[in-house]
Amino acid sequence: MSIPAGPPQGNAVKTMEPRQRRTVVTPSHGEGAGGKAGSLPQARSFAARLIRWHKRHGRHDMPWQNTTDPYRVWLSEIMLQQTQVATVVPYYERFLRHFPRLADLAAAPVDDVMALWSGLGYYARARNLHACALAVMREHGGEFPHHPDVIAGLPGIGRSTANSIATFCFGAQAPILDGNVKRVLCRAFGVEGFAGNSVVEKRLWRLAGELMPKRDGGTYNQAQMDLGATVCKRGKPRCESCPLDDICVALASGRTGELPEPKPRKAIPRREATLLVLRHEGRILLETRPPAGIWGGLLSLPELPEAADARQWATRRFACRVIAVAPAPTLDHAFSHFRLRIAPLLLDVEPSSAAMEPGLCWLNDEELATAGVPAPVRRILEGLQASGNRPLPSRKR
Repeated sequence: MSIPAGPPQGNAVKTMEPRQRRTVVTPSHGEGAGGKAGSLPQARSFAARLIRWHKRHGRHDMPWQNTTDPYRVWLSEIMLQQTQVATVVPYYERFLRHFPRLADLAAAPVDDVMALWSGLGYYARARNLHACALAVMREHGGEFPHHPDVIAGLPGIGRSTANSIATFCFGAQAPILDGNVKRVLCRAFGVEGFAGNSVVEKRLWRLAGELMPKRDGGTYNQAQMDLGATVCKRGKPRCESCPLDDICVALASGRTGELPEPKPRKAIPRREATLLVLRHEGRILLETRPPAGIWGGLLSLPELPEAADARQWATRRFACRVIAVAPAPTLDHAFSHFRLRIAPLLLDVEPSSAAMEPGLCWLNDEELATAGVPAPVRRILEGLQASGNRPLPSRKR
């Protein structure tokens, strides 16, 4: 089974006897700052509690903080989507060394952007990052727009990311709704249902809008994210350190392990793919993946069509003479929506003198070290280097 062109995009926790049953909040007014916050029982103190807590316990030293530069804030917001802070920091710093300004990013070839993103995953983010930089240069004179709705119209930027940029950089009072904030709101106000469900998400946006204070929006939004990341954590919330412990519906009813409700479980499909490692005089053949879909735009090892003979297919496809073929160790890689087992095949070949077609390239070890390749392909290549990348014994066939 081949790698698809694009994605179809624990044990239950026992409920404790409630100490006190509280009403589940279902807000229905306003989505922006200054909504009817008084309609929620604890709304007036909610933002003030978080802002006070953040001053003493929040995160203040991350590399994208203490700046109002929209380029740096936007870059961090995109990198942090579905990726942990510890993973993002070295990528963020390396990215800024190569592209210190938005204009530098827009002027760079997209292949250079993909190479720097290699290993961070969710590669559509990198393609959209480059497209967004181009759009800002072309449509906004190189200056990030200030209004959240206009920012949200740029490639790869959704509502929550747009509101973050507008809040942190331009003083907007706009609510955000990333995974950490959803978890805090679901627990504090007892919002039931899967937070990714469109109906539940609309309810959360209304709630976030009602809670948004009229001032200190940036501090408030950062406080929500920090609380979710460091205290109101998914697995083991530290409720004893939470500034909302006395108003939290989930804590009062013994449901911190149940809220927010998890995504309905589906069986994760398993797929298999054979990748060909064509080698010649210390170089390896890579090809550019299609721009959309899995590993879009990255360099990768050629994929053998299902049921095809590797020797015959490589001879026809790459106009080369195959000297020897041998299997390499398999490896497993998990995507968000399926698991992939990769079976690499080593092929020592003698290329013809015919011109290479576009999208194919032979790279040596030094070039491979900086090439934009997917993480599992990098693991295959590093395994070959560790084993000495020795030629296979040839045999006649």
